[in-house]
Amino acid sequence: MKSITIKGSERESVGKVSTKALRNAGAVPCVLYGGDQPVHFSAEEAAFKHLVYTPNAHTVVIELGNGKSYNAVLQDIQVHPVSDKILHIDFYELFDNKEVTMEVPVRITGTSPGVLLGGVLRLNQRKLKVKALPKNLPDFLDADISGMEMGNKMYVTKLVSDKFKLLHPDNTVVAQVRISRAAMKAAQEAAKAAKAPAKGKKK
Repeated sequence: MKSITIKGSERESVGKVSTKALRNAGAVPCVLYGGDQPVHFSAEEAAFKHLVYTPNAHTVVIELGNGKSYNAVLQDIQVHPVSDKILHIDFYELFDNKEVTMEVPVRITGTSPGVLLGGVLRLNQRKLKVKALPKNLPDFLDADISGMEMGNKMYVTKLVSDKFKLLHPDNTVVAQVRISRAAMKAAQEAAKAAKAPAKGKKK
C-alpha cells in the first residue's frame, strides 16, 4: 500500500486552551495510539489533504523531528459540521507482526454483459473493512464484473484472499447489475408483441 508522509510536532500541552490555539493557527491536533503510550502531536492542516480528501487508502509515516518516526494508519477523523474544517485525527501505529484493520476502496474491473444489454451497475460498497498485516494491505479490492448478467449480484465472498480477511458477512452485496427502466419496458413490450395475434391472420 502507498504511503504518505506527515511532518508534525509533538505536543507538550493537550488542554482545551492549547488545542484551540493550534486550530486558530491552522494546525490539527492528533493522537497516535497502538504503542506503549499515546503520542500527542500536531501538523498543518494542508499536510492531510492527500490523506483525507481522496477515495484511495494510504498508510502514513509520521515524522515528528528528533529522529522520531512512526508508521500508522488513519483511524478516525472529526470534521466541523458546517465549515468541514478538520478538528482532530486519530492514528493507529503499525507493527510488522501485528494485524491492523482499515477500510480499503473497491475498484470495478472488467465489462459486464448485463450492462452492455442495458442494465445499470450499482456499487453497493465503495469501501470494505480489511484486516491484515501491514505488508499485505491492498491498495484496492478489485471486483471483476465481467461475468455479471442482468439481475446478478456480487457478494463479498468473491473478493476473498489468503493475504487478508474481509470483516463483513458473506451475504454482503458488493455490486449488482439492475434492470433499467428502459430495458424493463422493452422486455414488457416484447412480451406483449409475442402474445398479440399477427395482423391479417385469420382466426
